[in-house]
Amino acid sequence: MPIVSPFRRDPLVDGRQSERAMLVRRGVQRLMIQMRVSVLPEIPLVSGRRADLLCLSEKGEFSIVEIKSSIEDFRVDRKWPDYRLHCDRLYFATHPGVPVDIFPEDCGLILSDGYGAEILREAPETRMASATRKALTLRFARLASDRLLQAEWVANPYMTGDAAD
Repeated sequence: MPIVSPFRRDPLVDGRQSERAMLVRRGVQRLMIQMRVSVLPEIPLVSGRRADLLCLSEKGEFSIVEIKSSIEDFRVDRKWPDYRLHCDRLYFATHPGVPVDIFPEDCGLILSDGYGAEILREAPETRMASATRKALTLRFARLASDRLLQAEWVANPYMTGDAAD
């Protein structure tokens, strides 16, 4: 492993996500892939917040999926309204052990069992400003490229020159 890396740390595994949250995430990611939607997890936004999942549709529309693994997880988190400024649609995703009636009606709702997911309620559309969309599209592309390169380096250490001779 290199001493100096262009990546500060692995943004996908930082220990903050519970095992249950990771299962919900996996199911939602599988659903998005089926819907031909590109997904990046743990995306830092310009507001300083971090979206659990940032999704980009073929039409160029952004959705944020906020994962909630328990009633308490939802009750203590008050940052999610800020996400509306960074997406066209806002969803909550959870698992069958969390009552769905706790989630606000003005947000979409996804139920995940870890192997797949289903949209129970579509999120209403609130279009982002065009300048915000352009900046977020560029951020999405840069982060996707950086993560792809990092994955390639992990899979093939000869690319970085760190392989043992």
